[in-house]
Amino acid sequence: MRINKQNKRSYILFFAMLSVILISSCGKSKESDNRRSSSEDAQVDTKKKGTENLNISFLLDLSDRISPSKFPNETMDYYKRDVAYIKSVAEAFDQHLRTKRVREMNDRIQVFFDPEPQNPSINSISSDLKYAVIRTNASIQLLDNIKEVYATRPLEIYNLAIEDDQYVGSDTWKFFNSKVKDYCIEDGYRNILIILTDGYIYHKDTRRLEGNKTTYLTPQTIRGNGLVKADWGDIIVEKEFGFIPAISGLDNLEVLVLGINPDPKNSYEEDVIKYYWKDWFDEMGVKRHSIKNAGLPSNMDKIIKDFILK
Repeated sequence: MRINKQNKRSYILFFAMLSVILISSCGKSKESDNRRSSSEDAQVDTKKKGTENLNISFLLDLSDRISPSKFPNETMDYYKRDVAYIKSVAEAFDQHLRTKRVREMNDRIQVFFDPEPQNPSINSISSDLKYAVIRTNASIQLLDNIKEVYATRPLEIYNLAIEDDQYVGSDTWKFFNSKVKDYCIEDGYRNILIILTDGYIYHKDTRRLEGNKTTYLTPQTIRGNGLVKADWGDIIVEKEFGFIPAISGLDNLEVLVLGINPDPKNSYEEDVIKYYWKDWFDEMGVKRHSIKNAGLPSNMDKIIKDFILK
């Protein structure tokens, strides 16, 4: 069969156009597959973040650091800052819950002290601050209630502690040594411990010394160790100052320390305090930690929520 020149040119043009269409189609298909794959990955990531179970615990330091008469602050009393930090945490908890389906809810929030206050009213309020949100009790009313309770009742705790004026110190070391694993860590959860403290730890019943490591830290300890000059870091490393590790294996715990309030008489106090805490957490194997000063709540709100909500 013979093909004249005009028909031959038509065939060539036809096949050329067909090739362009096929190549374009393949490219679009591949691009579509890539978009679909990226979208599916994003959905998986979102689902993973949205469905994780939070187990949030507070450890409140009700030592004399909260006394407005002993440690006044014209801008905002330190106990009021604590209350605002607690509210920010509760709001992050609420935000997390409202992104989950009811059948996925299995989240907890609670408050602890060490030592426990002698005032029964404080202990009663702390019981009221303990919530477990699961699919069988989850409701908008419950979430609203948690948010409201955490916005109001912590202030009652601090007011009662200040009225009692019986400050017994902070035994944070003992809490880690004997309670943190039982109270604050659960399998299948993202465990977060919020510690509200000025950074100093002391209790008369828990005073241990192993070499140059201790279970306590006070301004007197820092001055006595000579950590008041620019070479404080060299001295700490050389003499191995720090906290005695209270426990090990805290690789399923995240800790956010809020309220660091160094003695202003030593310009290196803040650095020393944060070094002690960071080194302590690292030695105990804490998965993730952050140590923050007693900033104004308006400045701390985003920091707190970013830590919890990532």
